[in-house]
Amino acid sequence: MTLQSLSTKDKILESAIKLFSQKGYLGASTRQIAKEAGVAEITLFRHFSTKEKLLEEVLNKYSFLPHLRTILPEVLNLEYEDALFLIVKNFLNSLFLRKDLIKIMKAEIFTHPDKVAKHLQVFIDELYDTIALYFQEMQTRGILRDFDTRLAGRALLGMVFTYFEVEEYIFQKQNTIEDYEEAIKEFVKIFVKGTVK
Repeated sequence: MTLQSLSTKDKILESAIKLFSQKGYLGASTRQIAKEAGVAEITLFRHFSTKEKLLEEVLNKYSFLPHLRTILPEVLNLEYEDALFLIVKNFLNSLFLRKDLIKIMKAEIFTHPDKVAKHLQVFIDELYDTIALYFQEMQTRGILRDFDTRLAGRALLGMVFTYFEVEEYIFQKQNTIEDYEEAIKEFVKIFVKGTVK
């Protein structure tokens, strides 16, 4: 799909994710984003009243959260270990797709927490709440022992995110998602043993 075939709103979002990934949230101006989208800056503000609203929409559209919400009905019908494998693999894949953006946003969190961190916190909270719903359902079915489901979501995604960071940013490996499948299987096995009834 080309940028020209998208709606005006989607053109702006596509341009925003591209420029945020290259220049960071603070480095990419609304004027540059509008120019990249082929629209006037005033048109951008008709769709997104502020740059912060644009960032929120980018996170809502291009992060793992909407994908997780889409696959949750599917994973509810899978064996627990298979479901976790699918969730973790999709999460890791989303990190790969957005690794440039993640790297820049992480730096900006420390340099300008008031501009970036609050938006990321809202998004991350929603991510934890969503995966907690899955664990709650598995507890209701008697598959999982009693534990704090939100904390479990943080533990699972945090383990995967830390692994991704070390591999990509410290060791600077150029792996594909397939290269990580064995590691994903091991993470899931460890997590399953700690959570099943």
